[in-house]
Amino acid sequence: MKFGVIGAGSWGCAFANLLVDNGQDVLVWARRKEVVFEINVLKKISYLNGIRPKFNASDNIQEVVDFSDYLVIAIPVQFIRENLSKIKYWDNVKGIVNLSKGLEIKTLKRVSEIIRDFVSIPYTVLSGPSHAEEVAENIPTAVTIAGENVEELQILFSNDYFRVYTSDDVVGIEISGALKNVMAIAAGVLDGLGGWDNSKAALMTRALYEMIKFGKIFGAQEKTFFGLSGVGDLMVTCNSRHSRNRLLGELIAKGQTLEEVMKNTKMVAEGMYTVKAVVELSLKRGIDMPISSEVFKILYANKNPRLSMLDLMRRPLKEEWYI
Repeated sequence: MKFGVIGAGSWGCAFANLLVDNGQDVLVWARRKEVVFEINVLKKISYLNGIRPKFNASDNIQEVVDFSDYLVIAIPVQFIRENLSKIKYWDNVKGIVNLSKGLEIKTLKRVSEIIRDFVSIPYTVLSGPSHAEEVAENIPTAVTIAGENVEELQILFSNDYFRVYTSDDVVGIEISGALKNVMAIAAGVLDGLGGWDNSKAALMTRALYEMIKFGKIFGAQEKTFFGLSGVGDLMVTCNSRHSRNRLLGELIAKGQTLEEVMKNTKMVAEGMYTVKAVVELSLKRGIDMPISSEVFKILYANKNPRLSMLDLMRRPLKEEWYI
């Protein structure tokens, strides 16, 4: 099977290497020519130090699409629409696999909805606790896939270090993947303020509740949030040293501005964009999202992170579990 991967970041490259390990033919699209040169000539992956690419790359997105039986989306959500608009022909593509996590700010759409604006071909989403740095080193990882052709893709993607479970809840997997990045920023804020175990455990538990409450409004299944793409991904993103979203929150709590963090980091923290869409959708649909709201205020209204923590603690008392 031929797979084209749109995106030469850490996750796109780690997944491309995984596919090659599984005997698939792979071509990766990179936006910049220097990245193509690094991969094809220097045999280097910038975002995965010490990991050599097992695939070739191209900066011609149409070439990658024409090559593909399946097209894998692995770029930040805010850039998906821009890059899909460059594709003129989809004739050879039998399906799309989405690895990206987030909501589009301009339209408030999930990735499946963005893709449907361009093409109507089978769609699947793959998500779970799967930091690229560990997948690239063949560290045992388990994820969930939902959508069309999942039984075929489950077999194609699984191996001794990457285990894939199937689901029938595309909406739930997309929403949990998007919101856990917002929650990880909040977890990072706590790490920056003091790294307290009690506080972080409470935050992650209430974050899961908030994710479920939001997801069910849009048709997600509650059980999905207790699986790998929900609580599994939430745990790793809130705690891992590899988490860009957690690091963003930590650095801001330690005194950096959002602009300073963005200037000094190479990779995109999706949660800083997704939180805008989450807050807007929650206001439109009347969903109480206290953690997401405080993350938004910290990032975009310069609210003191310690005050945000206190305001969450001072909220009216209530029953723990009510959706």
